[in-house]
Parts: sequence; C-alpha cells; structure tokens
Amino acid sequence: MTADPLTRAKDLLARLAAFPTVSDRSNLELIAYVADYLRGLGAEPQIAPSADGSKAALHVAFGPKTAGGVLLSAHTDVVPVEGQHWTADPFQLREADGRLYARGACDMKGFAACALAMAPEFAASGRPIQILLSYDEETTCLGSLDFIRRFGADIPRPGAVIVGEPTQMRVADAHKGVATFRTTVRGVEAHSARPSLGANAISAAAEIVAEIDRLARDREARPGPDARFDPPYATFHVGMIAGGTARNILARECVIGWEFRGLPGMRATDAMAEVEAFIGAQVLPRLRRHTPAPTIATVLDVDVPALAAEPDSPAATLALRLARANVTVAVPFATEAGHFQAAGVSTIVCGPGSIEQAHKPDEFIEIAQVEACLGFLQRLCAAA
Repeated sequence: MTADPLTRAKDLLARLAAFPTVSDRSNLELIAYVADYLRGLGAEPQIAPSADGSKAALHVAFGPKTAGGVLLSAHTDVVPVEGQHWTADPFQLREADGRLYARGACDMKGFAACALAMAPEFAASGRPIQILLSYDEETTCLGSLDFIRRFGADIPRPGAVIVGEPTQMRVADAHKGVATFRTTVRGVEAHSARPSLGANAISAAAEIVAEIDRLARDREARPGPDARFDPPYATFHVGMIAGGTARNILARECVIGWEFRGLPGMRATDAMAEVEAFIGAQVLPRLRRHTPAPTIATVLDVDVPALAAEPDSPAATLALRLARANVTVAVPFATEAGHFQAAGVSTIVCGPGSIEQAHKPDEFIEIAQVEACLGFLQRLCAAA
C-alpha cells in the first residue's frame, strides 16, 4: 500500500460514506468491506453480530495481544437524510473548498476512515493498538457492548480508549449522559359531552408534560460544579406526544417521549422517579376520579452513561500529548465513552470535525481536520 495516509483516508471515507448505514438499516456490507480491507493487511478482524443478525460490530488488534495499549472507537451508523435538503447525493463523497461532504463525513466515518487509513502504520509499529467499529450509537449506544464485555477474555483489555466523535481534535474528558423514556397514559373513551363517563389520557399527559417542564426549569436554576458544560445543568425535554382519536372523544391513550440529560454522577432512574412520584401523587388520582380503569406507565428505553472527568487519567494524559494541547474540555452530547469508562477503562473523546456539522444537510468535515487527526494517530504509533 503506497498511497500516503491522507489519500488513503479520503478513499476510505468515500467507500464508507457510500454505505447508507442509517440506524434503521443494516451495516453488514460496510463491516464486510472493512473486514476484507483489514485481512488484506494481514490483520485478523473479529465480528460480533447483533442479536437479530442484521448488524454487526468489528474489532481488530495490532501488535502484541496483551493488556494495555490504546483502543480507537468509532460508530458506523448515521442519522437519516429524509426531509433534509442536500445539494448532492448524501452518500457520495464530494470534495469542495477544502471540505469533504457526505452523510457521516463528520459524525463519525471521518474518524473511522483515519483510523483505518493508519492501519498499515499501526501494524508496522508493533505497538498494541486496537480499532472498534460499532453500530446503533445514534439510537441506543449499545452496539459496542458485545466487545466491551470481552475485554480481558479473548480481547486485550486496553489501557486507554479514544472515542473519535467530532471535537475539532480537542480532548474531551467529560460529557453528559442521556436517557430516553416513554410514558404511556391509558384512559377511558367517552363522549366529550359527558366527561364523567371516561378519563381523558391527553389531559393527564398534559399535566405530566407541564411537570417535566417544571423539572427542567428547576435544573436550570441549579447549575452543576463543572462550568465547562454548555448548558452547565441537567436538562429535561419532551420531544414527542401522540394520542387521541377525535376531537369529541375523550382520548383512550396518549404517549409521551421525553429525555433526561444528566451531568456526571446523576442517575437516570432518579429523574424517572421524580416524574413517577408526581404521577402517583397528582395525575393518577385525578385520572381515576370517575373510574379505576386508567393506568400510567413509564419505560426507560435508553440509558447512556455520562463520562466523568478523571484528572491526569492515562487516556487524558496520552491524548493531550498527542493533540499537543494542555487543556481538556467537556461536551454536551453523549457518546459510547461512558460505557468504556463503566467497564473500568480510562476513556476520553477526541476526533476530527465539528459537532455543529453533525446531523445537518450537506454535512462535511474539513480536510485540515482529517490531516490533524492523521497527525494525532501518527504520533500514537510512536507513543502507544
């Protein structure tokens, strides 16, 4: 392989972007392509299919298969493009004005392409470096767990993990967690002219939404100790609500989709308990005042742990040296980093591109950011 790392990274990003790995679709073709690429370098990738077999994660280790070393983590899924106005095919990489445009170019196939472009150098270095490509990060953040559970068994436990989400190559040692909930209110249908014959699920849901908004204002008035977060407090948010049959029928059902983004140290179950306490004390008694049949149930769909700052941790110390920086930052978005930290591995977030470009039409990554990432990884070859 004779091409320079930047050319290889561009070529690989073009190939990766061409696979439309939106989270509700399979990523198996992309994984197969990467596996073939790595085998062509003499590496031995491992593949872990999802429970239903429609997706898979991939892991490869270079150098000695012993504990320690560095693991580079990236997710292969991207967000949808439907409803967005793109000026060109979102799954065909386009270069213009010093930028590379495509869905996932920034979030986060750009980092994956850089890591894979450096695979020949990783193999030649003889140092312990691993790459993990996951799935479903945009929906559940669970696609990396199969391999994380194998650390210390058939996969070397890394000494540090670098999750390459877009931070403009700044070293982030903290991020919020995110938990998503689904609250289902089931009432009793009746004619709207005789409300005492039923129970309106939408009215009860409106009370719950108002309480979630009140909790959001409460948290806004109580910022956390780490002023690096923007905003510096935990947030509640209602993003979806659906219910009802007709204007003149008391709604039989209403479903609320809401989330909690907590600072490190905060538990999603505590946020859920606050909402459930209000429901039990205030909403449910009113909903049942004419009939005992109504119910309200809240389900925790996704719980992505926060990344807590660990000053002078092995991952932060190494990444700051590789990034030629001396200050860490905190980011407001959640990543898979919390899962690695929860498994006892020192972890930071550092990758090319700006999160401001993620999830947007005409998503792009600057070529200068790709070059900066490659420089970071080239220094890793000598420092891992």
